[in-house]
Amino acid sequence: MIRLAALLVTLAFPATAEVLVAARTIPAQTLIGPDDLLLRNVNAPEGVDDPQLLIGMEARIALYAGRPVRPADVGFPAIVDRNQIITLIYQTAGLHIATEGRALGRAGPGEMIRVMNISSRNTVSARIGEDGAAYVSY
Repeated sequence: MIRLAALLVTLAFPATAEVLVAARTIPAQTLIGPDDLLLRNVNAPEGVDDPQLLIGMEARIALYAGRPVRPADVGFPAIVDRNQIITLIYQTAGLHIATEGRALGRAGPGEMIRVMNISSRNTVSARIGEDGAAYVSY
């Protein structure tokens, strides 16, 4: 009976853990530095506890002071801005086609983005490479 009561008490209160929270309100598209984060004991199942995973990343959304920072809230710093003219590359089985495209969103390396081919006006999905080019694959 005592074990059952202890189990019910444990389940009734949410578990807390030390996770990183924003030390101040951080606007979207801002690089996160060490002074922007605090370690707090809160209930955040998706929270991050290692500051090295967040420092140097870019806030994808506004991060409000005192709220936990989730991995989905940050990303690699954007190297392509919306409406920027970038190289659009299609490669497959020895075929290599490169043309100019207009980025329809903002993205960092490895992220998918919509790009409009300037010459044909067609829109494709492409992955941004480390070099800032958009790579289309089918």
